[in-house]
Amino acid sequence: MTRPPSVCFGASALVSLTLVACVATTPPDAIPDIPLTQPSLACGASSSLLSASSRVRALVADMTLDEKLGQLNQAAGGRSKTLNSKLTPEELDKVRRGEVGSYLHVAGAEALGALQQVAVEESRLGIPLLFAMDVVHGYRTIFPVPIAMASTWDAADWESAARIAADEATASGLHWTFAPMVDIARDPRWGRIVEGAGVDPYLGARMAEAQVHGYQGASLSAPDTILATTKHFGVYGAPAGGRDYGSADVSERSVMETYMPPFYAATQAGSGSMMTAFNDIGGVPTTANETLVDGLLRDQWGFDGMIVSDWNAVAELMNHGVAATREEAGILALRAGVDMDMTSGVMSGDLKRAVSSDSCLMHDLDGAVARILTTKERLGLFDTPLAYHDPAREAASLLTPENRAEARRIAARSIVLLKNDSGALPLASEPQTIAVIGALAEDRLTQLGSWRAQGDQEDVISILEGLQAHAPEGTVITYAPGSHPTDYDADAIKAAADIATAADRVLLVIGEDYDLSGEARSRSDLSLPASQQALANAVFSTGKPVTVILVTGRPVAIETIAGRANAVLNTWMMGVEAGNALADVLWGKVSPAGRLPADFPRRTGAVPFTYSEYPSGRPADPDITKDSNRYHDLGIDPLYPFGYGLSYSDFTYDSFTAGAAEVGANGTVTLSVKVTNSGSLQADEVVQLYMRDPVASVARPRIELRGFKRLSLEPGETRTVSFTVSPAQAAIWRSGNDWAIEAGDLEFMVGGSSADIRARTSVRVTDTGHSNAPAAALETKVDVQ
Repeated sequence: MTRPPSVCFGASALVSLTLVACVATTPPDAIPDIPLTQPSLACGASSSLLSASSRVRALVADMTLDEKLGQLNQAAGGRSKTLNSKLTPEELDKVRRGEVGSYLHVAGAEALGALQQVAVEESRLGIPLLFAMDVVHGYRTIFPVPIAMASTWDAADWESAARIAADEATASGLHWTFAPMVDIARDPRWGRIVEGAGVDPYLGARMAEAQVHGYQGASLSAPDTILATTKHFGVYGAPAGGRDYGSADVSERSVMETYMPPFYAATQAGSGSMMTAFNDIGGVPTTANETLVDGLLRDQWGFDGMIVSDWNAVAELMNHGVAATREEAGILALRAGVDMDMTSGVMSGDLKRAVSSDSCLMHDLDGAVARILTTKERLGLFDTPLAYHDPAREAASLLTPENRAEARRIAARSIVLLKNDSGALPLASEPQTIAVIGALAEDRLTQLGSWRAQGDQEDVISILEGLQAHAPEGTVITYAPGSHPTDYDADAIKAAADIATAADRVLLVIGEDYDLSGEARSRSDLSLPASQQALANAVFSTGKPVTVILVTGRPVAIETIAGRANAVLNTWMMGVEAGNALADVLWGKVSPAGRLPADFPRRTGAVPFTYSEYPSGRPADPDITKDSNRYHDLGIDPLYPFGYGLSYSDFTYDSFTAGAAEVGANGTVTLSVKVTNSGSLQADEVVQLYMRDPVASVARPRIELRGFKRLSLEPGETRTVSFTVSPAQAAIWRSGNDWAIEAGDLEFMVGGSSADIRARTSVRVTDTGHSNAPAAALETKVDVQ
């Protein structure tokens, strides 16, 4: 069936994630055939254009169609490893003709300043360019990978890291970063779990807000703040089988209650841009999902920033099978609300005929152009286009001692102590020989992780270097690489075992290298690579005390390895200060207090899994003779649960009380608990508040995180932590943007992890009500006395 330009007569509910049917306003042969299953919302004068500044409105009115389409074009100025390599004389001519709105994979204050001068001085309208890069966990000063940053359970740490990244990146001429990545990921086979905050929407929402605030600061027009891009809008983190780019076939309730909250929180924090996801939800690609993008994000949530596609995703609508030609793909993306086309050139190069013959599409185009120009205006680019191009500032801003110190502090706070039998850690300071075994101990590149921006492996303090530099007087550090995760060397493994045999104790550094986690790095098996398992077996066979230093970008299945180790430290990939941060923890300068943002499975076959599943009619029972929701060949719990992490000290929880027994639907109630450091060492504890709605109109999760606070306590010190919550944080999604608050009891639990509940109380909600925000996106106020 042919599909004409349209005015819509109805829209499906968001829950179906289908698009809407329209009626023709111009002859059906005016634009190419497009299936009627891909319709558009009602067209009219663009609200983005109407609400824009007079400068933006005047520019749009003065622009030719070619210049408008050019603003939609984000071109690659190079590749991630060869920045600026495509900025040829021919490319500069495109800038002069107004055919490019933005470049990515570019950097350098001086080089980009010269390019910006061409745009503002030699193009007809003088519209400045946007320069972008994936600055994900640091620019030159590389911090721990994002899943490790989330392991600090302290949003202030993420905000600090993002602030430093923004300062360094903008000093190098950049205006725009493609971060934060806030996709909820509950299947660690998916390689991009390394880029987010793990499994939980509440934790994810807090980390999303922190990054937006850190990148964008108080004003986007300041030359040291950078435009944030919250990504990947949709349900990118739930691809079938954990295979990257795959379809997410999830329920509409899961979309709204689990996957949307971090995006809502980022929107409320003022995220200046969003990126649509590569994949589809139930067959509707997000890059063409008007109901989700223009409907939910813009119309219902009030997002007024710019939306960019992912790399080549507009053209890939043809691969999805919803467009037959590049022109059709561009029409779908433009109508859905995508403003800028990353690298495919479809929206700038293949839409001229369609836009010329469809007034609705012209309105969509004007709106997209207005949003792009407004973004440039908010960044101050029209008034001070060269503010980001001071080579002296660039030279003074990168990898400063202060930035390195903050990277070291945060890296130490991200380390998670998974096991510590008989006080194996911290290491004693008396003279001893410690064998460091494992090639990852000297692998600097892996510590940078994926999306390392301008990080340089020569800047990295490797694990081995850090241990050698900070070993107490009289301690001898020996080393053998054994085998790298990407290489199996039986002779080297035997040699490593010999070194281990001669030592008093062993630090076994094993795990994944950087290229096993990240985009297009899904794994079918979460066990460690064969070389790492063989190395571990050889070292354990020596009979020496072994502490495993786990290097990874995802939760891995290490049940057997962990069972044989005396201690296990999960270090993730720690950034430029890796070795120094690890030494701080190993010798007790810092007591580990990282907590897991995702469950560690016992085996690969147990995923996807998360602590907050629905209970089912036959909840999992440890008694194998009973029919229940479990595997017969595994225990009912993960190896290490969400929120888990040990300390060098101990903590007690007392007097968990609610400020009131009842609360109205629109009220609040404060829950308080006393936490004491009952050990002998100064240490941090992460106090975690969980909630459960035991009886509701639909099944609710077994428990859900609704608050947390990391606090430092001296030995014997007691502090009172108070959480102020509202019934809206238990609201149940109904339809559209309607969240129902139901009357009845709410159970609250507090403890050290999702599986370490220390105390419980309940509060009764006395009446019903409604909310217009995802429950998990709403922040709990926390006070410490």
